[in-house]
Amino acid sequence: MTQPNGFALTIIGERINPGFKSTKALFDTEDLPGIQALAVKQAEAGARYLNVNIGARALTDPHFMAEVIRAIQAVVRVPLSFDFPSAQVQEICLKTYDRAKADGALPIVNSITEHRWDLMDLYPALGPFKVILMASERVEDGVAKGNKTAQEIAGTAKRGALRLAREHGMAMDDVFIDLSVSAIIADTAGLNRATLDAVRLIGEDPDLKGVHMMGGLSNIGQQLPAKAVDGSDLKHSLECAFLTLAAPHGFDSVLGTPWRGYHPLPDDHHVLATYRAFLEQSGSNALRAVRKFYKA
Repeated sequence: MTQPNGFALTIIGERINPGFKSTKALFDTEDLPGIQALAVKQAEAGARYLNVNIGARALTDPHFMAEVIRAIQAVVRVPLSFDFPSAQVQEICLKTYDRAKADGALPIVNSITEHRWDLMDLYPALGPFKVILMASERVEDGVAKGNKTAQEIAGTAKRGALRLAREHGMAMDDVFIDLSVSAIIADTAGLNRATLDAVRLIGEDPDLKGVHMMGGLSNIGQQLPAKAVDGSDLKHSLECAFLTLAAPHGFDSVLGTPWRGYHPLPDDHHVLATYRAFLEQSGSNALRAVRKFYKA
């Protein structure tokens, strides 16, 4: 869905998550009408999916997990994304999910990794679903390792996507590759640069045609001041700067807040120009480049 004055993005609404204090309060008080209102607000703002995460309680209180899903589906018709690493929790979510109430749309299992492939044991026994595939870590000699280079990220994405197609018959259109977007304030190793280069590699790979690329953008401006030198909202401008560079290469989905109003930045925008300069730096030079976002 094209956002107002913005990109053609699929927004996976992120707000039903105890990481947000206001949402945690809803869970703590079991305020189902409040959770429903939050679901409606996100759907009306353009979310194509709603991510659902009730935190660790999902492991200890499956009844409440099911209650939350049923409550959400009673008021919105958008499909849901279930954000839990546990196959046990995902099984509860998938058994509770009612496709008819989402106009037949498949849910998303968020997320699988090379070392957490057991979630695919649920497919298709509990009905077909889409997946979010994490490309931030790989398995090497039986050990999970974080990916640091574009080649490692893109290689992990390709192995996982092709395995989903080969072993499970999954269509590329049902695969969302999650590419981590790191906070720039501590990015001395060029992780933002590696992610953007990986977006290009994946987007150019004919074997991955049709796959979706996505990420959560909320970390990119972590611990930075509210305003940039030009007076703009620094965190939001950084999110838009990343998308301005990534979207043309196939980065088409965001785990985010649907009313953020993501939009392309013009070439002469201070934050976009400074972000491009930052991407060319590493080590202490990257830290100095970060200061230019908010200091003249």
